[in-house]
Formats: sequence, structure tokens, C-alpha cells
Amino acid sequence: MAHKVVLIADPGIDTAVAIAAALYDPQLEVLGIAATAGNISAEEATRNVQIVVDYLDPPRWPRLGEALPVRYEVEGSRLHGPGGLGGIHWPYVGRHRTLPSDKLLVELTSEYSNEITVVCLGPLTVLARSLDREPQLAKRVRQIVVVGGAWREPGNASAVAEFHFYCDPESARQVLRCGAPIILVPLDITRQLLISPAEIAALTDRETRSARFLRKILHYGVGATSRLYGIEGFHLKDVLGVAVLTCRQAFHMRPMTVDVETRGELTRGMAVVDLTPKRAPPNVDMVTDVHISVVREHLYRIFRRYIPN
Repeated sequence: MAHKVVLIADPGIDTAVAIAAALYDPQLEVLGIAATAGNISAEEATRNVQIVVDYLDPPRWPRLGEALPVRYEVEGSRLHGPGGLGGIHWPYVGRHRTLPSDKLLVELTSEYSNEITVVCLGPLTVLARSLDREPQLAKRVRQIVVVGGAWREPGNASAVAEFHFYCDPESARQVLRCGAPIILVPLDITRQLLISPAEIAALTDRETRSARFLRKILHYGVGATSRLYGIEGFHLKDVLGVAVLTCRQAFHMRPMTVDVETRGELTRGMAVVDLTPKRAPPNVDMVTDVHISVVREHLYRIFRRYIPN
């Protein structure tokens, strides 16, 4: 039976590919995609979620949520281009009467109590506001996957902070403390999935609307990564948040006690891993290692077999 999931997403190129991986994977049933600001503004996130789903055209459309009107001190458009999807104007027909993302999440987790895995591919504001709206939500989800934090790796928003946690550290702390079963996929792991131009060509070698869409945004990401970091390729960080559900054998996890620094002048947004003997009980299963080759094979299999013709 397919895992029922709700994605919280701020597309973003790698987030768009993660959405594609989730929509095309027969092991997942994507019930909803809740837009959130992060890589881009709230308005752009709401638009981009609709664009991505429209161009991917899955057999069953998920319900879509409107991003909450929040603004963060940092954004990631340098890597993803103006508008977030490769700097390209993608025509689309906007949808009306979408619920706010936090309300959508509350409704779906109430309708499918104890069945849904929430996969956070952006800042954790939406999930935290959902917990405020419905305090029982932590007991109604099957589990939560959080792509965020950094343990032994340098941060990508500051010297020690990962982008998603840095955007809203208070919400990240609230989610990690909520009591739900949580899988944490830190930057140490997500940085390992680097896709080359040759691999992009192999993944998107069909001349279909969805394949052309993915190919164009990924090629922009490769160019931006080269300009900004001198690296050839593009990191598919958010894809690991989806793959941990359907390619579980590739991931090694360890129960750990993790909190988030909310006020430090130099450490705001830092994931704090407590390894002391008197630490509190573990609150997350942290991914500590991954067989990237297995994830790559899984991704190839999904895109080659299930991407629409």
C-alpha cells in the first residue's frame, strides 16, 4: 500500500524535482502540497507549486495549499533564478479558492488520521502554525520527515546554520519538540546527491512537456552552481527527503536528541545535537549515512519508468 504524504514545499529547483519524484513514485500517494516561502517569496511559492504540478501533470492531482504571508531574512533565489524555476516565465492558469497551507495540513491530517507522513522540504513555519491551529496534529500524523539542520557539516545560510532552520528557527524548534515521530535529514546527507549534466540528460531524455520542464530548470541550476560555488552539477537536496520513505534501505539512522538555537548572534538556526550522558530522550531519528548510488538508481528507475509520455 502506498504511503500517504503531504509535502511542504518552496520550489526551488531541487524542490521541484523532489515533487516530481514523489508524484511519480507508485509507492507514494501525494494527498497535498502545501506551499511555503523559503527559496522564494510566499506569492512565488504558491504560484510555483501550481506550475510544477501543472507541468508534471500527475494522474491524480494533490490538493494545493497557499503559502502563508511571511517573509524571511534570507532567500535562495540566487541558486534557483528569478521566480525560483530557472528564471523562466512559465505560463500557467492560476487556481482559485486554495486553502492556506496550515489549514490544508490540519484538514488532511484530520481526514486521514495516523496515516499521513508530512515531508518538510522548506522552512518549518507552516507545520508550526498547523500545530498551533490543531494541538493534536502531532498525534495524528504517522511521522514527519524534516529536511533541515546540519550536524558535522558547515551551514549553507551561515557558518553553522542550514537554510531551512535559519529561516525560522523558532518553528524548527517547535516542530522538533512536538512529540511526533521525526526523521531528520541534515545537510550532511543532502549535500551528497550531486547530479551532473550527463545525468540530467539521462533522467530527462524524453521529449515530453514534463521532461522538458525538468531539463530546463536543472540546466539553470547547474549553471548557477558553477557560477556561485565552482562545482559542476546541481545538488538535489530535497530529493533525499522523499527518497528516505521509498528507498529506506539506502539510509542509516540513529536516535538522537536535537534542538535548535533561536537567539545566538552567530549561531541562530544551528542544530544542536546533545551527546552528553545526561541528555534528554531522543526526539528524532537522524540520518547519519546514505548509499547515494542506491538512491541514484531508485531515482533513475522512477523517472524512466513513470515519467509521463
